[in-house]
Amino acid sequence: MDAFSAVIRTASHAQHTEAETSTFLSDLLGGRLGVAAYARYTEQLWFVYEALESGAGRLAADPVAGPFIRPELFRLPALERDLAHLRGPGWRAGLSALPAARAYAARVRECAEDWPAGYVAHHYTRYLGDLSGGQIIRDRAERTWGFARKGDGVRFYVFERIANPSAFKRSYRRLLDGVRADELERQRIVAECRRAFALNTAVLGALGEEFPLSA
Repeated sequence: MDAFSAVIRTASHAQHTEAETSTFLSDLLGGRLGVAAYARYTEQLWFVYEALESGAGRLAADPVAGPFIRPELFRLPALERDLAHLRGPGWRAGLSALPAARAYAARVRECAEDWPAGYVAHHYTRYLGDLSGGQIIRDRAERTWGFARKGDGVRFYVFERIANPSAFKRSYRRLLDGVRADELERQRIVAECRRAFALNTAVLGALGEEFPLSA
């Protein structure tokens, strides 16, 4: 029988690819969009991580979600520093969520409050993605818009408290393998991972409509 982490990875592979190959991300990483598009993307991430991390404290003692609540993963302080750099000190006053980002954040919050195993699905899709593909975005952003290496503007992608990302990801997958859930609940977690990818892809689609490349 396959390990649960492998089941999740396989089940969500197609959607993971769809998110990674979205037109918006392709244009952003290809240097075809300005820094305003990058700032808007960063702003949408803020809403998702605010939902993920504002509920984390309550879940720390939960038998299912608790083991995944790792402060070294938290991204909100880094995101806020990036937004201050991108938008200036008054960035908070100008925050606005796209409807797709609002829907994504609402679902994360719902799981955090009512379904810890579902929260784990969102936790996994976000943080393991940041530790992996997020590093490509950081590298391109530094080169395209001249941010200091691992400095303000790209701190979201810098996990200063994780010395060995590969080892961390292995330990995280072991946590997934041992998650306290029966087979039916595990199937629901897999379905929620798919939903998380779909919600993320919807945000990228909305950003693509807001920042179309002129033909």
